[in-house]
Amino acid sequence: MNKSELIDAIAADAGITKAAAKLALESFLGNVGATLKKGGRVSLVGFGSWSVSNRAARDGRNPQTGKTIKIAAKNVVKFKAGAELEGSVN
Repeated sequence: MNKSELIDAIAADAGITKAAAKLALESFLGNVGATLKKGGRVSLVGFGSWSVSNRAARDGRNPQTGKTIKIAAKNVVKFKAGAELEGSVN
């Protein structure tokens, strides 16, 4: 499912226009992104939670040449699925 298909599904399920569903989805995504950027955590009980973790700098290897390269430290987004979501796919 891509973004436009999700918007169509939200509009159909909620009985709202596609424009309203798009606005709601974009608001949700924007707020999740803003919270994570501040270092916060977003948790939806039963669905899952998003958090930010710091990945330390490390040495890597170029697979073509075999040379050692430096990989910079960076923040990464992590998602942990909730019990209901895990149960629905098994």
